[in-house]
Order: sequence, then structure tokens, then C-alpha cells
Amino acid sequence: MNNFEFENRTKVYFGKGVVAEKLPVLAAGYGGKVLLGYGGGSIKKNGVYDEVTGILKDAGVEIVEFSGIMSNPTLEKMQEGARLAKEQGVTWILAVGGGSVMDCCKSISIAVPYDGDVWEEFWEKPGNLNFDPLPLGMIVTMPATGSEVNGSAVLTNTEKHIKTDRDYPRMNADFALMDPTYTYSMPLRQLRAGTFDILSHIMETYFSFPIEDNVSDDISEALMKGVVRDFRKALQNPEDYEARSNIMWEASMAENRVIKMGKTKDFEVHNMEHQLSAYTDCNHGEGLAVLHPTYYRHIFRDGLGKFTRFATNVWGLNPVDYADEEELALAGIQALEDFIRECGLPGTLRELGVDESTDLREIADSCYTAGGAFREIRQDEIYEIYKECF
Repeated sequence: MNNFEFENRTKVYFGKGVVAEKLPVLAAGYGGKVLLGYGGGSIKKNGVYDEVTGILKDAGVEIVEFSGIMSNPTLEKMQEGARLAKEQGVTWILAVGGGSVMDCCKSISIAVPYDGDVWEEFWEKPGNLNFDPLPLGMIVTMPATGSEVNGSAVLTNTEKHIKTDRDYPRMNADFALMDPTYTYSMPLRQLRAGTFDILSHIMETYFSFPIEDNVSDDISEALMKGVVRDFRKALQNPEDYEARSNIMWEASMAENRVIKMGKTKDFEVHNMEHQLSAYTDCNHGEGLAVLHPTYYRHIFRDGLGKFTRFATNVWGLNPVDYADEEELALAGIQALEDFIRECGLPGTLRELGVDESTDLREIADSCYTAGGAFREIRQDEIYEIYKECF
């Protein structure tokens, strides 16, 4: 394994009824005035909003609502929230939702105490986050990004057509409340896209150096098998508590930094999807599902040993049934593609709404390349991958 440093300061409270049990004590401790961040209003339909606001009011906390956080949070939306927080003098932030809500609220937490340009200083390039963000808590309603247990936040600069993420340990939330029953009301499309995003995070760490046996990859294989198992069960029964609780924790395990230790990490597919959605606003998890198999067919020979392990240890394929390692590796990639289709996810860019008017060349040229990959690909090859996915 490569050398590494590990840090995670977020305290997780996990399980059925955990919001009603823990939020009153936490809210009383933070007190003051909270910025309550959420998305398009689904939490008002499923009862989460009433429960959370009731607890906050009972704890004597004044609520400043910040709603309408979109699925690909923009720099402008984040700036709107930061202005509101400053004007209202909020003392802490509570994000209630999925990854987009959590990412936006994380960004607000550093924009409020910082006087400079947070995009220029912390997103356009890596910055030195040497100050304390506004205190931040999370209530997860859609497991996918693992944002509740890391310091990463994705923002889209619509003016520059750049969608990018940065990860700063100081941007980790203070606490995360995770009740799997809160995910029961997720629309089927969100369940599919969000759960595939979990699988994508694990694969992009797994398919990177070192190729040799290591603890991080051993954990990743178990997580990938679990996601496949639990995804199938949740599609059959959306209120299967065992499956939904596993998916929720698998999302956190994928992105709490544990499996990244000692790994170079290859997030090229995320890079390609980020730029695709920066130009088209397509669904993130669906975009990943389209891109992954094609990308892996381009690079599998450069990490052949890892792809054969993927085929045998994750998909259960028997090496004796294949002529050589390349055939086995390709069969593993095909198993991934078959699973994508089995779960009702799209397999082409056309199914995402991308048509002939979309300039795939321009999008490819806007992508940067992942340094931790088995093989670094350039913009011409990214363009070829987009075309093959069309």
C-alpha cells in the first residue's frame, strides 16, 4: 500500500428513529439560528420537514429556510445561500437531503466566514482551508455520494461550464444523522441513480494503483458485492430495511476515505460525467452508468490483474470458462453492463437526452485527466468514449 494519512471527524448517528432521538440534544447544543438547507420540497411530502422543524423549534432554535437546492448545485445557488446566512446572522447549518443539498451546504459553511472568492480560491484550484467553517450537521434522505462523511463538495460554475469537486477535511460535517427509513420514499429513478453512484465511487477507487493485493481493495470488493445484492433487493421491495440500511452505510463507506487509503484513485469517469452534466444538466448517476463500461473497455489491459479480480471476486465468474485473462476481464465488464440494464439504468447518451446538437468535442476538450488512473487518457480518447456511448 502507498503511504497515507487518515482523518475523519464527522460523528455518525445511524439507525431507525435516530433523528427523533439525537437531534433534540444536538440542536439544543448548537442553539442560536440555523440555516435549514433542503431541495425541491420532497421532505415536506414525506413528513421529514415537519419532524425536523418541530424538533428545532422545541429546542429554541430559530430557523432560516434555504430551499430549492438543485440536483447539480450551482455556484450561484451557493452564493445565494451564503448571502442569506450572512444577512440573517445564522450560527450553524443543517442540511436535510441528498448529496447535492449536503455539498451546497458545505460550500456555504466556508463561504460565510471567508471574505474572498471561494470559487477561485477553493474550487478552481486546490486551496489552503486554514480557518473554521460554520458548524454543520447533516440529515441524510438519499444515500449516494457519501457527502455526509467527507469534506468533498461538488459545485457547477454555469458561466464557465465547469463542474468540479474539492475535498477539505475541515469541510467535514460535525455530525450526520442517518435513518434508513427516511429513504423509503425516494423515487425509483433516484434509487437507481444514487445507488449506482455508490458503486461508481467504489470502482473508481478499486481500479487504480496498486494492482497488488491490499486491504483497501479487499474492503472494496466486499462493498461492491453488497451494493449489487442490496440494490436488487431494494428494487424488489423499497421498504426492505435490511437492504436500505446496508445501502445507506455502503454509501458512507465508499466515501469516508477508508477504501481510498494507499490507493492512487481514478475518478476519470466522474470527471467526464461532471463536464457532461455541466453542459447538459443530465442526471449524475445515470451519466456514470452510461460511461463506465465503455471507459473500462478502453483501459482494462493496463490494469488487467485488477479487472480479472473484479470478474471473479465481484461477479463470481470462473476463470476456467474463459480462454485467457483478457476474455475474463471483458466478461466482468459485460457483467457490469448487464447489471446496469437489469436495474433499469440508461446505457446510452441518447437515453440521457443528449442529441446531435450537443457538442461532444467541446465537452471532451473541457475535461481534465485523472492522475491516478492505470493509464492517463487525453481529450481525443475522451471524445471517442463519448461517441461510443452515444
